[in-house]
Amino acid sequence: MKFSIFLFIVLLASTSATAEPMSESDIPFRYNHVKISYSVNSDGSFIELNEWSRTVLKENELTQAKTASVTFSTTVAKGEILEAYTLKKSGQRIDAPKSSYQVTSSTGYGNGSPLYSDETTITVVFPDLSVGDTTFFSSRVINSEGIFPKQFSVSHQFSQFIAVDDARVEITAPLDMRLNSRSYFLEEHKPVIKNGKQILRWSYRNKTPEKWTPSDAGIYAIGDEPSLYVSTFNNYREITDAYGARATPKAAVTERVKQLAAEIVADAPNPELQARALYEWVAKNISYGGNCIGIGSVVPRDLSVVLDNKLGDCKDHATLLQALLASRNIESEQALINAGESYQLPEVPVVSAVNHVINYIPRMNLYLDSTSSETPFAMLPMNLGEKPVLLVKDYKEGMKTPSTAQYGHEQIMRTRIRVNSDGSAEGETEVTLKGFPAIAARALMRRVPRDQEQLLTKKMLESQGMHGTATLKKDDPAPLADTYKFSIAFNLRDFLAIASTMGLSIKPVIGSFIPIETIVAGAYEPESKKAQTCTGGRSVEEFVFEFPKKFKILATPDDYEVSGPIIQYRASYKRSENTLTVHRELSDKTSTNVCGPRYEADSKKAILNIARDLRSQVLVSN
Repeated sequence: MKFSIFLFIVLLASTSATAEPMSESDIPFRYNHVKISYSVNSDGSFIELNEWSRTVLKENELTQAKTASVTFSTTVAKGEILEAYTLKKSGQRIDAPKSSYQVTSSTGYGNGSPLYSDETTITVVFPDLSVGDTTFFSSRVINSEGIFPKQFSVSHQFSQFIAVDDARVEITAPLDMRLNSRSYFLEEHKPVIKNGKQILRWSYRNKTPEKWTPSDAGIYAIGDEPSLYVSTFNNYREITDAYGARATPKAAVTERVKQLAAEIVADAPNPELQARALYEWVAKNISYGGNCIGIGSVVPRDLSVVLDNKLGDCKDHATLLQALLASRNIESEQALINAGESYQLPEVPVVSAVNHVINYIPRMNLYLDSTSSETPFAMLPMNLGEKPVLLVKDYKEGMKTPSTAQYGHEQIMRTRIRVNSDGSAEGETEVTLKGFPAIAARALMRRVPRDQEQLLTKKMLESQGMHGTATLKKDDPAPLADTYKFSIAFNLRDFLAIASTMGLSIKPVIGSFIPIETIVAGAYEPESKKAQTCTGGRSVEEFVFEFPKKFKILATPDDYEVSGPIIQYRASYKRSENTLTVHRELSDKTSTNVCGPRYEADSKKAILNIARDLRSQVLVSN
């Protein structure tokens, strides 16, 4: 079972057939040329030049194609747009006036550094752009320092779904600077020595792109796409050493940190409860903001700044939590990880592969991410599960975070419905949640003001095609916990269409977080070509229907069971006079966060049979 929790919606990956070349008439735009060059200095500072031209071939691409931008570090870089113009089909060139430039900049007050973000973006609007026209853009960014002293690291990804006539990447660096590199689907040119510098070049062409289909969605492995990785680092330990050299001193325990930690833990009797209290305080009280890892932002702020403003990025969170734990003699360290869609580390160690910082407590074998303000202690968000992780102090090769499928994700929904002779109904649904569904429910309920609860319950009814009124009763959502419970009492105007014989579908009255029906909704989609994020879980639905005396239950579905190595399902239908009790339970034993196409295909075989059972109806006569 691969599910992603949203309000009332669980999405399974949609898929399609094998990739095929895109016809020329379907290509939305084409890059005529792309040139990316880096001029690197021995201290790690560098100049980056970007230049490209792009022809718009489809009307629906005009909005996206009308602007281009360059982004750079506010504190350690200077950027500028060198040229920006529209080349009309007629050959007329129209330069973008300076009045069409917009600068968005995050700067500190006076001589202070930016607190929230360290980025400046310059955006230009191309004038008089129509289908068939070409835009030209070039920019330069001068970085006064590298992401780490005397080091250089960069990666580039191209897409097989975008038309590119000619793309080139060039790196010029001192002769004595060792540059490790690896490319996929790019042509690597022979290095050139010129003016005492080494020049490395790569090129890429994709004149006939592949046609993207939903089956191309999913997790891309390193080497699946045209890409380039270049770095002066020889291994990932060197990256953790470079990060730790400047980050670890920032976690020094100050008197202010000691006093704060003592107030937070109060009389918590053991290290685990103290660690929980400290984690929850940081998660709840230090807002997350800023760009986490990038040029100009690899050194955590001073803890006094973070505490004064109650704001920080991932490095600030990790550094503050490390210091608070240390003040209570709980050893911890920071860890680098990828917070995006990558579940692998490139062979060449590039800094961009680890763009997030979390904490690790060795004695408890626990990873913590306090930037995720909704995640309980001892758990990680799903996007950090089962990923390579680099410990900053005690680096070990091949370490991974645990799978988040182990958290026992569960929804138990019990519904009692009293059907009236006119087809209306009233009753109550009680929902008990655990794991990610509980976390999602708490997050939702925290955001819903009390005066909006009626609207929420109305939407929960309407998501199931029901109409009427409802009242919500809920647990306090404020605590960071992995369990949650709420109930909804409802009155439905048109639950059953009255006729001499009626077919009643057995389905929930309210939208919820992992209903069985939505879990199996993707069973009829073609198989995916890519691995998908996934998790296990259990969903139980119990219904008790009470019909009026003049109604008669004519027929119910047969009990049904599916038992396999991954998916288990059972359904029972019991009637006693005018009462019908239905129990359905689906269990998914998936224990990993990454499921390959074959794994998903095997699961779908079982799910197809479950979907048929869910379509069965109860026959009732009036």
